[in-house]
Amino acid sequence: MGEVELITGTNQLIIHSVIFFYGEAANDALSLQIAGDIAAHWNAATGKVRIKNIVYNVLFDIEGIWARSLTPEMIFENNNPRNNYFRIEAYASGNISFVDNIGCNTGYFKLDNLLNNSTTAAHEYGHTIGLHHPQIVDIRGKGIPGIMYPRGTIVDPIYQYSPVAEPFAPGGTMNPFCRKVLPEDINNLNLQHLAYNRYGKAMIGNFTNIWHEQHQP
Repeated sequence: MGEVELITGTNQLIIHSVIFFYGEAANDALSLQIAGDIAAHWNAATGKVRIKNIVYNVLFDIEGIWARSLTPEMIFENNNPRNNYFRIEAYASGNISFVDNIGCNTGYFKLDNLLNNSTTAAHEYGHTIGLHHPQIVDIRGKGIPGIMYPRGTIVDPIYQYSPVAEPFAPGGTMNPFCRKVLPEDINNLNLQHLAYNRYGKAMIGNFTNIWHEQHQP
């Protein structure tokens, strides 16, 4: 979820998101790393959008904060569209990271999904601003997989866990580290259709404001 701001003087469209991290695995360094990873992936697409005959450069301003003193009530009562809340723990039920809806501001991260230049945070962020998984997940011959393709997608060998594995065999599906935010991912946000107010601001995503308890094995 985020707040979109049009800056006509510089032809910039900035999506502002602040992500508050809590849980036993959260810390300052990891919070900064995740925010940096999300911003780097989404800004690498150098997206553009035309709104009322003005072409804007799409930029992502992502801030990560370790919320040491966060309480459920602070999440429940939030009405700031920039604010997102994610619990980070070493263990997650189902062994996956997740968000609470398509277009949301809350979710749960499994720690090892976030390490070693992972694209998980950037992928889940895409869900928070309204993007679904693509319906067709066999994209052989289509090149680099976009950021919203899920684990298990069938891709060209170079993008598999093992480039010599047969499709569907062990190692024969997409290595998520190979995902990239592509210009089409920016296009799929439909930024030109948001409800901008007279100050050039709009909301992308929606409030879920869910507090997550720590999962137990």
